[in-house]
Amino acid sequence: MATTTIPSAEGSTAPEDLVEIQLKEPWIAALLAWILPGLGHVYQGRTGKGLLFFICVLGTFFYGMYLGGGKVVYAAVPWEQQYRWQYLCQLGVGLPSTPMLVQRSKAMKDSNFTGFMAPPRRGPVEWTDDSGKISTQPNELAKWTLKYHPYFELGTVYTVVAGLLNVLVICDAAAGPLVIRAPEKKKKTDE
Repeated sequence: MATTTIPSAEGSTAPEDLVEIQLKEPWIAALLAWILPGLGHVYQGRTGKGLLFFICVLGTFFYGMYLGGGKVVYAAVPWEQQYRWQYLCQLGVGLPSTPMLVQRSKAMKDSNFTGFMAPPRRGPVEWTDDSGKISTQPNELAKWTLKYHPYFELGTVYTVVAGLLNVLVICDAAAGPLVIRAPEKKKKTDE
């Protein structure tokens, strides 16, 4: 069990005034914080902070999913992009983003597979725009970009930011609370 000490509310750093916080096992807290944002803090007894992180991180993630029509979180496949860095950031959200890895493996077996968090299908796709005009897009990603524009890109940004924020949450769960000490006042000496 790890512990950390922080100064008292008055800012005193005297040994008798320090407040000791039990962090339990930092690696378990970090793992729980990755599985579900804020869960590591709840495990450590920092429930308020855990609930705040849960609401903020998952709220940002699911709002991004909503903006992008549920299509912005998917893992890269060879026919779509060689390297899709966004999904690495989105994985920072933890368990809520992992279905994309399962869907990727299903899409690798069947390139016409569709589903929640499935990657875009390859090959030409027909799309009917708002005016009723039918066009052929080179692939499903192009269709999504046209259909949800500009919300597809905004949704991607929101989900990436949520994943990166959760990386900070994981660090906070592992290292404990950040303590910023007030600068000590210099005593004036009379000469």
